[in-house]
Amino acid sequence: MKLKAILFDLDGTLLPMDQDVFVGSYFKLLAKKLAPYGYDSEQLIPAIYKGTAAMVMNDGTMTNEERFWVTFDKIMQRDARKDEPVFAEFYENEFNQVKEVCGYTEKAKQMIDWVKEQNIRVILATNPIFPKVATKNRAIWAGVSIDNFEHVTTYEDCSYCKPNPKYYEEILKRQGLLPEECLMVGNDVTEDLVAETLGMKVFLLKDCIINKEEKDIAKYPQGSFEELKEYISGLIFSKEGNSENE
Repeated sequence: MKLKAILFDLDGTLLPMDQDVFVGSYFKLLAKKLAPYGYDSEQLIPAIYKGTAAMVMNDGTMTNEERFWVTFDKIMQRDARKDEPVFAEFYENEFNQVKEVCGYTEKAKQMIDWVKEQNIRVILATNPIFPKVATKNRAIWAGVSIDNFEHVTTYEDCSYCKPNPKYYEEILKRQGLLPEECLMVGNDVTEDLVAETLGMKVFLLKDCIINKEEKDIAKYPQGSFEELKEYISGLIFSKEGNSENE
């Protein structure tokens, strides 16, 4: 079955980063932003972690956005959601300082552009634990725009998270795609390569690899952006050299 769409992870894939350094910088800036509004960082940070964990465990009965705020409000013991405009202002402005602790590679946009030239659909399959504004800015840091993608997953419109396979099923259903028509590209062995259980092809980009469970990765197609391009070319071109996607 011919390749119709490629799903790209963002953090650690299109946007090089050390996840721990990223989170540390992000939380420090957010705590500083919220301090004038009565948020104690010693309570705030654990509450965000628990709100994020609740999104990861979401069961589809509400959006990730709703799941986060219900959990966050309960832990903070306040109507924290009334301060949502302050959070939105943070993600639009101060959050951009986190770019300084992230890397950058021009190969990310080059890859997206090349895939689109092959008439293959591109989807930004970043774990939907951030609002759209934060995802928009992280994509810009990576040298791409969310407008480059047919679909972008954010916490406003998703009801599951990675590594739940239902996250990928939700994308497929909305985009009218079959698993066999898709390739998932990511750097996290657990979160991204789980797409294979649905029948998707997967590719492990190893520049910022995360393998917390120390899984055997030998069976997966893997490597650099250059090797990813070779792998995709092998999928979309026949042995005779004719593109199956034309």
